[in-house]
Amino acid sequence: MNDDKFDVVVGIPSYNEAQTIGYVTRMAGEGLAKYFPDARSVIVNCDNNSPDGTKEAFFSADVPDRIKKKYISTPEGIKGKGNNFYNLFRFCLDAEAKIIIVVDADLRSITPKWIQYLGYPIKEGGDYVAPLYSRHQFDATITNHLCYPLIFSLARFDVQQPIGGDFAFSQRLCRYWLDQEWNEMTRQYGIDIFMSLNALFGGFNIYQSGLGNKIHNASSPKLGKMFEEVVYTLFSILLRYRTIWLETPLLDDSPDIYRPEHTITQYGLDKMMEPQDLAIDILGLKKQCRDEYERYKHLIKQYLNPYTYNRIHYMFEIDNYALDTMIWSQIVYRFLFLFDGASEEIKQELIDALKPLYFARSITFDYTTFRYSVTYAGKEIKDQSRAFLSQKPYLMGLYLTNREICELYLGK
Repeated sequence: MNDDKFDVVVGIPSYNEAQTIGYVTRMAGEGLAKYFPDARSVIVNCDNNSPDGTKEAFFSADVPDRIKKKYISTPEGIKGKGNNFYNLFRFCLDAEAKIIIVVDADLRSITPKWIQYLGYPIKEGGDYVAPLYSRHQFDATITNHLCYPLIFSLARFDVQQPIGGDFAFSQRLCRYWLDQEWNEMTRQYGIDIFMSLNALFGGFNIYQSGLGNKIHNASSPKLGKMFEEVVYTLFSILLRYRTIWLETPLLDDSPDIYRPEHTITQYGLDKMMEPQDLAIDILGLKKQCRDEYERYKHLIKQYLNPYTYNRIHYMFEIDNYALDTMIWSQIVYRFLFLFDGASEEIKQELIDALKPLYFARSITFDYTTFRYSVTYAGKEIKDQSRAFLSQKPYLMGLYLTNREICELYLGK
């Protein structure tokens, strides 16, 4: 037996996760032993030289004897989730792995079943498995208000957790990702949406798998590097595939128009349990939102049309957040259009201007749904994605009013 070759790889990207990585490693080991009993399996911790003892906690975790463990780190001073994934992808190709599973290092709800739910669709011929969770409506705000609705409306896939953090994929897709263009955003928090969009637009066999609830170190809306890196990557890759969604016919009056164009096979759990409880500091969020608006309102005024800007400015003046779905979808589409072909300086300005508006949309949604059941809040998230689809003609109109751009991209 070649000790460098493996059939199944479980990757755990990390930075300072000593408190939780041991549990995640044990659950992964039990899952591999139970659901892939005849496979050559390894668990790989892809780390950023964590100073908190993550490496030691990983190797201290008990796993069945036949399950190997390997630690790979970026050089000292080099961080980024995407850099961890890059190292994992290279390892998996060298190992000739057939099934690759990735789970977050901060999970507290992972069970051995997750290894089956993520890995078996790849075993059955799939290329990419995205997770389905029961998540609190205050969690995953970048997913709910940007990534999911744009993927639903432009890529026409109903992939609800495109940056969920827990995935599985084939060797074929792993090689494809390495062949794509990587930039600094991809090497940071942009990696998840980079993976999802390239898998969706690349014509690969897509699955979603129900995992249950996700209990992890959840966070409120982020205005820092994570937001910038995800949005930059999201916009950039959507625009790379613009000819696909620019050539898609506009909506008709069919009652089926809001169904996803592409079929995704579902695996795993059909019914999820209740999500983790999550409280938010709404007053603190409002203060952050106002501070960001004051910082970037000159850019917001510059990049929005006068009517929308006046609505937004009045909302901040009276401190009552009511950024409805239709206006939000048109703002996002306008920024996506302006991002197309812009200089790096303008791209950064657009992302900065979008930050307080995204925050305002998140707060509006929180106001609306804080009394809702999780199931009904989930329906609101789906309805928002349908609203984005209904407003797609607005985006198409932005391109059609600039004939030179339209002709350039469509070659007409």
